[in-house]
Amino acid sequence: MKIIKYLGISLLIVLTGCRDEFIEAVPQGSELEANYYQTEDQIFKGLIAAYDPLQWTFPEGAWTSTVMLGEIRSDNANAGGDPSNSDQPGWQQIDDFNNNTLTLESTSFWKRGWWGVYRTNLVINNENVQSDNVNIYKAEAKFLRAFYHFDLFNIFGPVPVLDFVVSVNDYTSVSRATVSALFEFITTDLEEAIAVLPEQKFTGGESGRVSKTTAQALLGKVYLYWADIMNDDPALFDQAAVHLKAVINSGQYTLTDDYAELFGFGVKNNDESVFEIQFTNQVPAGFEAVQFIDGNMMTQLCGIRGLCLDHPDYIPGWGFMLPTQDLNNHFFADDDYRRDAAIISLQELSDVGCAVTLSEQNNLDFEGLWQQKYANFNSYTTPNGGEINVLKDPNQPVIRLADVLLMAAEALVRGSGADGEAIGYINQVRERAAGPGDNTGNFRTVQDIITDEGLALLDVIWYERRAELAGEGDRWFDLVRSGRATNGLFSGDKASNFNSDELYLAIPQIDIDNSAGNLTAYPTSELFQ
Repeated sequence: MKIIKYLGISLLIVLTGCRDEFIEAVPQGSELEANYYQTEDQIFKGLIAAYDPLQWTFPEGAWTSTVMLGEIRSDNANAGGDPSNSDQPGWQQIDDFNNNTLTLESTSFWKRGWWGVYRTNLVINNENVQSDNVNIYKAEAKFLRAFYHFDLFNIFGPVPVLDFVVSVNDYTSVSRATVSALFEFITTDLEEAIAVLPEQKFTGGESGRVSKTTAQALLGKVYLYWADIMNDDPALFDQAAVHLKAVINSGQYTLTDDYAELFGFGVKNNDESVFEIQFTNQVPAGFEAVQFIDGNMMTQLCGIRGLCLDHPDYIPGWGFMLPTQDLNNHFFADDDYRRDAAIISLQELSDVGCAVTLSEQNNLDFEGLWQQKYANFNSYTTPNGGEINVLKDPNQPVIRLADVLLMAAEALVRGSGADGEAIGYINQVRERAAGPGDNTGNFRTVQDIITDEGLALLDVIWYERRAELAGEGDRWFDLVRSGRATNGLFSGDKASNFNSDELYLAIPQIDIDNSAGNLTAYPTSELFQ
């Protein structure tokens, strides 16, 4: 974990200053760790630094996106890129299950997560200042520490538990934790955060800071994953339901009427958003500053390659994260509005008179479709220009109310059992999926789907999760935690290279070496007991 050597740089870049938006940190001095964290204001700036890695797009010189990982690794999307199939080779490896300890993207994910943990520990373990505000800052930092550990788990499997400020002398004592130890640590952090965090969500210039319901939503999700991994433990499912229902019953969130508007241009922190990573296009110009940029590269990376230059809404992108026909065919043909809001087809482009240069597509990955949730809108501005003028500022929704409703339904069905309540939650999502406006009495309910499609209730939940969250990065993690990740989902290289012992990305070789071999590339089965 090569975290420490960058500390001075990171403090200079992101630790000082806060302007109109919560994530905009501006260097104003040369304060370093040795003489810092002495005032309430400095603790708050340390908290901003702890939030900052959520937005990092390019640590260690590789484009890093959990959304892309969750889609490209799964049956929802292929890597894409240029026709050579060597564009962004690490993502090609991740797509085809032939990544390894030297895949650069693994280093980027690992680095981003542990920098986040390191910064949270600087806030949480500081005892120089005592106040009510500092208690809230520490509660936010505990949420973030839990989030970073959970995110690292989804990417690498059981990872170390780090609740202290790591030094280089600690490297050789660090090893993977068991699932139980890791999840007990994460849930304890979240429970302690919930006890302190404010009831109401932050708005305006402080949007993106976490509140009590944000932590309850993540805690419910963590319990859901834990229950699934631990052989469908009903008691853990019940715990998940408790916390997810608390979010629903808070009354702070409502479903956006028009599903297509969720990822519209300029839509940020709407009434459905429970947790959303904030991005800004105010970044340094030139690739020499790209390590710490806070712009969202998803729009450019996943925009339509070879697009005409006169499309009324979009400009060309680089053609990554290409949806599969399998995903396209997943949606019910007659009553699911969500497909058109998640996927762009050749026919749609033809209908607006826009030609696409098919010779620019990745022939191995392109199946006639592009993603739409991170559309490369021509209305985006890039005020700093320079070589990285492709950086835009769409936020990344992490947990939406629809996700909470579906997780709560799953927890109820797989826990002690409350099918009627679960069906009510699913029907809220299904009513919205039928299109804008009031569809009461005019949509296929859960019972209709069970009857018409011959599905069990849990199968309906799986259908809804894939359809509702298509293109948002949950698919692969849902498959892994529920034991549904198999080579039968894939064809070609994906199927032939699939290895159930390598569901997670490998820990980077440099960090295996730094730990004197205590860290293993992949988790062993004993860690899941």
